Amino acid sequence: MNIEETCLSFLDTDYSYEIAKRMETHKTNPALGYRTAGSRAERATGDILFEEMQNIGLSEVTKDTFRLDGWEFEKAILKFIAPDGQEHICQMGGYQTDFVTDGFQAYELVYLGKGTASDYEGVDVRGKLVMVEMNQRDEWWISFPVYQAYLKGAAALIAVQTQGYGEVDATALNAQDIAGPEFAPAFSLSQADAALLKSIMFEKASGEEKNHGAYDSDVHSVTVWLDASSRIMPDVTSANITGKIPGTETDSMILLSAHYDSYFDGFQDDNAAVALMLGIARALIKGGYQPAHTLVFCAMAAEEWGVIDSKYDWSTGAYNQVFRIHPEWQGKVIANLNFELPAHAHNTRDAVRCTYEYADFMQKFVDTLDVPGEAFPDGMTVLYPIETWSDDFSMAIAGIPSMVNDFSAGPFMQNYYHSQYDNQDLYQEPVYRFHHECYLKLVLEMDKLVLPPFDFGKMLRAAADSVNERMCAAAGCTGKELTALLKHAAALADEIYEKISQINGDYLKLKLPDERLAFRKRQESTAAALYHIFRKTQDYFVRLNWHDEVIFPEEAVQRNLHELQSALKSLKAGDVRQALAALYQVDNNMYAFLFDEEVYYHFTEYILHQPKERLMWGYGRIVHHENLYGIVQKLKSRLQEPAPMLDEDIRRLDAAFRRQKSCLRDDIRYMTDAAEKIIQLLTELDI
Repeated sequence: MNIEETCLSFLDTDYSYEIAKRMETHKTNPALGYRTAGSRAERATGDILFEEMQNIGLSEVTKDTFRLDGWEFEKAILKFIAPDGQEHICQMGGYQTDFVTDGFQAYELVYLGKGTASDYEGVDVRGKLVMVEMNQRDEWWISFPVYQAYLKGAAALIAVQTQGYGEVDATALNAQDIAGPEFAPAFSLSQADAALLKSIMFEKASGEEKNHGAYDSDVHSVTVWLDASSRIMPDVTSANITGKIPGTETDSMILLSAHYDSYFDGFQDDNAAVALMLGIARALIKGGYQPAHTLVFCAMAAEEWGVIDSKYDWSTGAYNQVFRIHPEWQGKVIANLNFELPAHAHNTRDAVRCTYEYADFMQKFVDTLDVPGEAFPDGMTVLYPIETWSDDFSMAIAGIPSMVNDFSAGPFMQNYYHSQYDNQDLYQEPVYRFHHECYLKLVLEMDKLVLPPFDFGKMLRAAADSVNERMCAAAGCTGKELTALLKHAAALADEIYEKISQINGDYLKLKLPDERLAFRKRQESTAAALYHIFRKTQDYFVRLNWHDEVIFPEEAVQRNLHELQSALKSLKAGDVRQALAALYQVDNNMYAFLFDEEVYYHFTEYILHQPKERLMWGYGRIVHHENLYGIVQKLKSRLQEPAPMLDEDIRRLDAAFRRQKSCLRDDIRYMTDAAEKIIQLLTELDI
């Protein structure tokens, strides 16, 4: 057998499965699991992984410690009495907020629909629990109704997912990062338990039922008892666990990563991924593989959450690893292979998602694979660019080309994701085995590389395609000049990519170790220059919209201009409702429709005006914001007028339209300057 076949023969999914299950040993909530940022359970699991890395033979095994905000979710148990006198006890899920009782404490629980501002009209919720129903995936994030409840004086909000997440069963609980302040408490309740509570609240009560405190005819409420312990621990320590297989020809690295914190037991998310990573490491060591590049295996802490009151409160461990603990990795890592939920087929076609610049290399690799039909009957494809859902985004903006096995497109996300139903029942061994084999082969393929296989042209052409030249002209800026520059840069990048491919191919023809070392040595400065260009493309061109989607710098403003123009047209035609529908799409103004101004203000300002250390990977990725709260409220009131006078509203919208045109001019100037800088870097590259 050759070295690849030997290493593949040592892959053992039974070993990986056992590691994944062993990671469930430690939990902060005895009934539900939870292995959260900075918690005792996370630290204890880190100890398990540290020891296992040593046991399988990785060298330089370390705990890379960092500071973060921690969370211990011990319990949240709700108790109530049904009209028949029967006591019901409900396990509730938690969010990263502070709420601790001294045993069971009585509260009045009030049902308030979706928990928007209008639901509180005429209702006093001070000191009470507020139960609301929501579709967090398709409507709004948990932070908005939670903060709304806090402002109204509620003791805590209890969220019930009606759709979007946890759809597998009515008993499913859900958990997500709170992306809000720790002082606005929240818990999650299943649909089944919520339905029973609602039936009590809405049922006309008899005198006997009133004696049980089961029904209040005025506000749909019920007396409940809550025993909870959810503690936020500011500024505590966590650790990423790393081990290495030393390189023999270079000090550059290939980084494999997965996160070991979890909601519930987290078999797929992300125990199986950490175990997959260790399974690959074990097989390479047992197979006697001696890599050219150092292989680094990193179990990341605090992926799910780790910063109080930040929009970008996840991927905390990864951000710390490459920006604070090991900034020297920037410009040294040829690729990051990140793993998420790898033991389940999320679709009939498997996919790997990567940065634009590695898409061509990855497609060529994928084309060599024999994808088993029992795992993925429609084969495998490559998607790009990366998204913000997982740690690979933090890696990429640090200048480390990254990728992840794609997990976000299938029914798992709606049904099982971040629920207690993410367990071994979803385990699919053929899928897990294929991912072991696929990514071990990818490591071996990448280890042959001398130069990182950057196809900058793909990203530059996508940037050019994103520019709306007609809209730019209407705004008084030169979109055509920008697209011409980007296409010129792409043409230069094509020539460079061809040379990179040639150099990597020439290396493979060399047989003698000394020749290979000398060849690599000659290319070190070129590799460093290529990493520098990649980092600059991330700095210059990667931005986010208000929904955390990856975009180019001018795209958000172009979208705003389109919607504002549509709103103006509708208002001039007297159609207020259609104008509001357009304004709903501008930046984060959907929240202006349904929540108090203070809620809207808080979750706008904490993105625009917080320090870098709190915004981490999201810092500076959103540049502009158009505040339409006042306009939205005024137009909503116009809907009640039989013949509204809209001249003032049209002028206000026109002012917003002019502001956004000015923003677009700024963005195009910035993009033009960035394109010229990239052209200079590509021209100066000695390859």
